[in-house]
Order: sequence, then C-alpha cells, then structure tokens
Amino acid sequence: MPVVELPAALRPRAAGRAKLAVEGATVAEALESVCRAHPELRPQLFTGAGKLKRTVGIFVGEDDVRSDEGLARPLGATELVVLVAAMAGG
Repeated sequence: MPVVELPAALRPRAAGRAKLAVEGATVAEALESVCRAHPELRPQLFTGAGKLKRTVGIFVGEDDVRSDEGLARPLGATELVVLVAAMAGG
C-alpha cells in the first residue's frame, strides 16, 4: 500500500499524522484517497476546480510529479509520495 507523507503544516488536518497508508494505483488516486479519509485536506491541496494548487509539490522518490502526466504516474505497493508545501516570504 503506498504511503503519503504530509508536511508539518498539513498534519493538523489529518489527525496529526505525518504518514498515511492509502489506496491507489496512481499518484492522483493516492491523493484522492487521502482527501476521502481527511476531507479537510482537499481545499489545502486542490482548487475549487479540482486542479492541484501551485503551492503543493509532490515527489515520488526524486521525481517531481506535479504535472498532469506525473499525477497519472503508477505507484508501486510500497512507494512513498511526499507532499511539500511551498515556502513564501522575503
């Protein structure tokens, strides 16, 4: 079962958990599984139109999979999907 790792800023919306074992054969399906289990995460990850927010980075291994093609990337049973919150400031 793939695992999604959440950044510290999102953990309060997932009962404080850093890692979530999820269902899903693709990155997109894994993210949908996370949002079904923790609905408070959906507005943090996706726009009202259902597109991934620009402020969310997604990595599988060393691969940045933020694009539509990347979201369709198949996941192995033991792969780790890491969500990264963009930093802003100056």
